[in-house]
Amino acid sequence: MLRSACLSLFAVVAVLTATAAEAGDAAAGRKRAVACQTCHGMDGLSKLPEAPNIAGQIEPYLVKALTEYRDGTRRNEIMNVVAKELTDADIANLAAYYGGLQIEVLPPG
Repeated sequence: MLRSACLSLFAVVAVLTATAAEAGDAAAGRKRAVACQTCHGMDGLSKLPEAPNIAGQIEPYLVKALTEYRDGTRRNEIMNVVAKELTDADIANLAAYYGGLQIEVLPPG
């Protein structure tokens, strides 16, 4: 049982270490986000009804979505064009920036 617990702990530490090593730079993401602000806003809150809010979205989801837009496996006329020029580092940085934005959700009063 102790061995199983140690192996589980090792697995968790390995995952957390790998995630930290792959984490993007939010400050660099903010600079790159200037191209995103027309639709998604610098605050990640959409200015257009057809563009989603992305503030506070989890980083792995943003990385997955942007990578799929870039590679063409996820289709959106605008996003496929915009994401085509993104590097893996750009995607990680944008995900870190938008994922790190804090949003407040209030129930209807």
